Amino acid sequence: MDLMTFWVWLIVGLVLLGLELLAPLTYFLWLGVSALVTALIIYLMPETTWEMQFLIFSGLSIISIVISRKYLVNKQIETDVPNLNRRGQQYIGRVFTLSEGIEQGTGKIRVDDTYWSVTGPPLAKGTEVKVTGANGAVFTVEPISG
Repeated sequence: MDLMTFWVWLIVGLVLLGLELLAPLTYFLWLGVSALVTALIIYLMPETTWEMQFLIFSGLSIISIVISRKYLVNKQIETDVPNLNRRGQQYIGRVFTLSEGIEQGTGKIRVDDTYWSVTGPPLAKGTEVKVTGANGAVFTVEPISG
């Protein structure tokens, strides 16, 4: 009896899809789909040798990953909140008051209930500044002239 039956490929496909739920990298998704398609092919043609089964699975895996990378990765999802996961970007253009003056290039501002580090020219505590950029959790600021 051949070890690589329809059931083995079905189980492998389901396990790979289960791994995708635990580690969403999209690689396991396409490998799981390839294993399930291989299971369908083996179900329809049970005389397929184990070598041919691995070739089918390998070919389907490569094709599905290449297609997904080419067509799905470059598709940006339009959203009404484009900076949702880039919190610092949300504050660019807003005006705040320095909580700590900028000395040796760094200082702090209070934004709502959080203090953020800032970089910019030397400025005294209490100066109003405008956020002009964000690099991770550090804002770049410039004084408000006027």
